[in-house]
Amino acid sequence: MKIKADYYRYHCEFAENEEFEEAKNNAEKLYKEAYELALKDITIYNAIRLGLALNYSVFEYEIMDNKNDAYNIAQKAYDEAMKVVDDVEKERTSDNLLLIQLLKENLNLWNKYNLGDQITVDLFTEKDFVDVVGTSKGKGFQGVVKRHGFGGVQQSTHGQHNRLRAPGSIGACSYPAKVFKGMRMAGRLGGDSVTVQNLQVLKVIPENNLLVIKGSLPGAKGSIVIVNK
Repeated sequence: MKIKADYYRYHCEFAENEEFEEAKNNAEKLYKEAYELALKDITIYNAIRLGLALNYSVFEYEIMDNKNDAYNIAQKAYDEAMKVVDDVEKERTSDNLLLIQLLKENLNLWNKYNLGDQITVDLFTEKDFVDVVGTSKGKGFQGVVKRHGFGGVQQSTHGQHNRLRAPGSIGACSYPAKVFKGMRMAGRLGGDSVTVQNLQVLKVIPENNLLVIKGSLPGAKGSIVIVNK
């Protein structure tokens, strides 16, 4: 039933006039019947049920132009799956986790915000995985040992008493007679945009608009970071 509905949905993408209406009506009827059966007889984290919810929501959004219905179908499937995500992980089925990820991406895409809207931590749920973007701590001007991990000369004999942390030769011979671009040398360290990926949300505290995230975050204490789902 789901496969038939998917066929008619794909047919809608290039059909016109009466052919389009017929394909749309057939797809809508089959999706509804399959979705009702899935809610009754298939477990929440089953890949067939998750895939059906994903395709049905896309059909409602793109073909039927029922954006609210599409969002509600995807949101319901995602919320139910997240409640039993531990069971999904125990099954070790990458398809299930991929479908959950696709549902989340569609929800983020369809959840439109206007300029000036206030976004709170209610957007996140526990066990979500997020990317955090911040500005790393500035270290000022640093030498090659600290900036690039050079080993230095390692000894102070034979005229090397004042060159323990020197970079060594940086140039070539008379040809090409220049320092190549990208040569690792002393310079400014830190103060760069850094992204730490796949950090897990341990707790959401909506009353204080706080997130508890597991892992190291870029930047100094009190600095501003961007959290991406």
